[in-house]
Amino acid sequence: MAKSNFFNFLIVGALFFSVKTEAQQSSQILPKGFYVVVAAFSPNHEEYAIRLSSGLNKDGMHTKYGFEHTRKYWYVYLDERLSLAECRSEAEKIRGKISDVWVHLVSKNYDGQAIAKAPEKENKSPVIEKEETPDKGNEAKPAMVEIVEEKKPEPVVTEVVENPTPAPVYEPQNLNNTQVFLSLYNMTNNEVIDGEVEVVDPEKSKLISRVKGNQYLTLPNPGSPTGKLLLVSNTFGYRKEQLEVNYKNTEGDTLKPYVTLVGNFYMINFGLSKIRKGDISTLYNVYFFNDAAIMLPDSKYQLNSLLKMLNENPKMKVTLHGHTNGGGRGKIVYMGKSKDFFSMNKDVDNGSGSAKELSEARAECIRQWLIAQGIAEDRLKSKGWGGNRMIYDKNSAYARKNIRVDVEVDED
Repeated sequence: MAKSNFFNFLIVGALFFSVKTEAQQSSQILPKGFYVVVAAFSPNHEEYAIRLSSGLNKDGMHTKYGFEHTRKYWYVYLDERLSLAECRSEAEKIRGKISDVWVHLVSKNYDGQAIAKAPEKENKSPVIEKEETPDKGNEAKPAMVEIVEEKKPEPVVTEVVENPTPAPVYEPQNLNNTQVFLSLYNMTNNEVIDGEVEVVDPEKSKLISRVKGNQYLTLPNPGSPTGKLLLVSNTFGYRKEQLEVNYKNTEGDTLKPYVTLVGNFYMINFGLSKIRKGDISTLYNVYFFNDAAIMLPDSKYQLNSLLKMLNENPKMKVTLHGHTNGGGRGKIVYMGKSKDFFSMNKDVDNGSGSAKELSEARAECIRQWLIAQGIAEDRLKSKGWGGNRMIYDKNSAYARKNIRVDVEVDED
C-alpha cells in the first residue's frame, strides 16, 4: 500500500510540473488577431527576437515579440493591437525604415492543451423487449416481441486544413547584406564634418579602399577568417579616429557605443576632436599643376578649412611641410607678379630645381595665400622635404598621395 502511494505522489508531481512549464510557455504565445510583423525566427532562436525587439525599441519604435504555436515561429511585431486595415496602413508607414515588414494573421487562440480525442461511442446490442399480455384463463398465446435495429454511428466530418506557408526566417544583418552610414561630426558641437574614411584589413595591415563619410555605402569584404575591418577617419583639422567593426558578426558590434542598427542600415559614429599642439593634419585635397608651385582651383575648399581653423584659434601657429613623390631635379614653374594662386598666367616664372625646392615652393605658395587672407606672417612657417618622407612607394597605386602638404600645429 505504501508503495502504491509513493507512485501516486510521483504522478501528481509530474503533472504539476508539466502544467507549470506549459503555463510559462503560454505566457508568450500570441493570441488571435492581426499583427504588423518586422521579423520571424525559428523556435530555437528566441534570443534573436529579444535582441532585435530591444534594438528597435532603443531606436524609438514600440515592439514586442511572441510565439505562434500553429506555425511555430517567434515574431517581432508592433505592440499595438490594430484592425486589418490599420495594420496595413501602419506597415506602409514603416516600410521606408524597415523593408521586410508584413501583416500577419494569427487565426486561432492556443489553449495550451493537446487536441482532445472524440469520445468512443458505445456499441449497443439489439434490444428485445417482451410485450406482456393479460392472462385469459389457461389459453396460451405466443409472446409478441419488438426488434429494435441498431443505430449506425454518424460519420465524423473533419475539416482538412492545408499547411500554411511558413513565414520567412530572419537572416542576421551583417555587412554582406546591410549598408552603413559613416557619420563624421565634431564632438564639441555635433557639427557634421566632411571627410574620408580609410578601410583597412588589420590582419594584413593593408589599405583596402578610401570612402567618403556622411553617406550610405557598402563596405568591402576583407576576405579574412575573422572578418575584422579597421575604419580610420581622415579629416583635415581633426585627429584621426580608428574604429573596428566585424564584417561577419556586425550585430555583435551594436554592443559598442559607436555602432547602432537603424532599420536597414548600420550607423557608425566618428566623434572627432580638433588637432592640438604636436598634431599633424594633411591637406590631401590641395592640388598643384604639374612641376609647378601653383594650385589648382579645386584646392580652394580645403584651403578655406585651414583658414577657418586659424581664424577660430587666433593663438594657433603652424608649419607647412611640403612633400613630393621621389627626388631628383626638374622643371619648376613659380607664381608670377600677378600673384594668381590658382592659374598658369602668362607672367609665370619658369625655372628648375630639386624636388626639395619644389616641395618648399608649394608650401610657401599656401603660406602666401593665407597671408593674403589676413593671417599674420609670424603664425606661419613653411618647409620642404622633397621625397624624404614618402608614405607610399613612388611606383604604387597610391603614389600621388606622396605629393602633399602637411600642417603641423606648433602652438594652440
